Amino acid sequence: MKERFYSLDVFRGATVALMILVNNPGSWSHIYSPLEHAPWHGATPTDLVFPFFLFAVGNALAFVMPRLEAAGEGVFWRKILKRTFLIFFIGLMLNWMPFVKWDNDHIVFKPWQYIDADGNPAGVRILGVLQRIALAYFFASVIIHFFKIRGAFVAAGVILLGYWFLCVAGNPADPFSLHGWFGTNVDKAILGDAHMYHGELENGKPVVFDPEGLMSLFAAVVQVIFGYFAGDYIMKKGKTHEMVNGLFVAGCVLVFAGFCWDMVFPINKKIWTSSYTIYTTGLALLTLSVMIYIIEFKNWRGWWSKFFDVFGKNPLFIFVLSGVLPRLLALIRIPNGLNPQGKPLYLSPFGWFYEHICKPVSSNLNNGSLLYAICMILFMWLIVWWMDKKKIYVKV
Repeated sequence: MKERFYSLDVFRGATVALMILVNNPGSWSHIYSPLEHAPWHGATPTDLVFPFFLFAVGNALAFVMPRLEAAGEGVFWRKILKRTFLIFFIGLMLNWMPFVKWDNDHIVFKPWQYIDADGNPAGVRILGVLQRIALAYFFASVIIHFFKIRGAFVAAGVILLGYWFLCVAGNPADPFSLHGWFGTNVDKAILGDAHMYHGELENGKPVVFDPEGLMSLFAAVVQVIFGYFAGDYIMKKGKTHEMVNGLFVAGCVLVFAGFCWDMVFPINKKIWTSSYTIYTTGLALLTLSVMIYIIEFKNWRGWWSKFFDVFGKNPLFIFVLSGVLPRLLALIRIPNGLNPQGKPLYLSPFGWFYEHICKPVSSNLNNGSLLYAICMILFMWLIVWWMDKKKIYVKV
């Protein structure tokens, strides 16, 4: 019988809470540096959130996979394909929502593709966070299913080294820069400029580049596989000091290996380099080993662990809700004076809350922006806390 590891739930829930924190500042212009992504190479604490979540997906897969495989090939493929499709589809719809937008004083339908005011193709972004989770989950599941533990370990190594080779071969002169990375041309050819991310800036102007693009998926798949290895190891070793020590030592080794690889293949979230996968997996192992030790062995749990635990019980639902609500409420326009040209300005209800409640608390605008993000976490927590009380768990 499998032992229950409460610490894994807390780890997953803490990751979701941090994801909400970094995705919902009061103002994107006023953020403390640890809550921003690295401009290009390197990693801030914010850059750990997404790989930690993929690592947690792998952990959970380790506990589910034996049951899926025991049920037979048909059940395995139905479950994996259904979950992949639903998560990807939800992510795509989240990008499109709320399907309408304000055009001057009229609400109009947001088309799949159109030409923007500058004459450039624009439209609904196809990829994103949930889409990457779906695809990484799918390919990791298939690799583990067919190759088992040892084969998946070899496959992970081949993928990480192969991705390094593709980056260098794609542009030997400048393989790891925003313009030199080979993956953008592949994404443009498959997805089209209109359906890629336009938020990356260079000299103040948007650049077509997708940080969740198809080619940077390779190393993200390995992140889930590594999470599976950790979950499988935890199950086999049980609640023993050998297990905790093993996780901790493995974490130290991977962090060191990631730093070494960084010297020739820079740690970079936006193109999800192999060194980034190794480095962040090491940090995830260190974090998880400490959580297991203090929660499972020392029994240091209470309000703090319960706070994160409820996030971990409805992770997909609350992540989607934290994205849906601001988009829906943005359709509600609260008058907020006039711009220099005399045209009316508007705020959404959340925007009004930031401008009139959070922003005035300090002359340092970073504080008001952070307060807003914390309020968003507390608001979302109340929802998942109520759902937990009612035993409502949304799963796909």
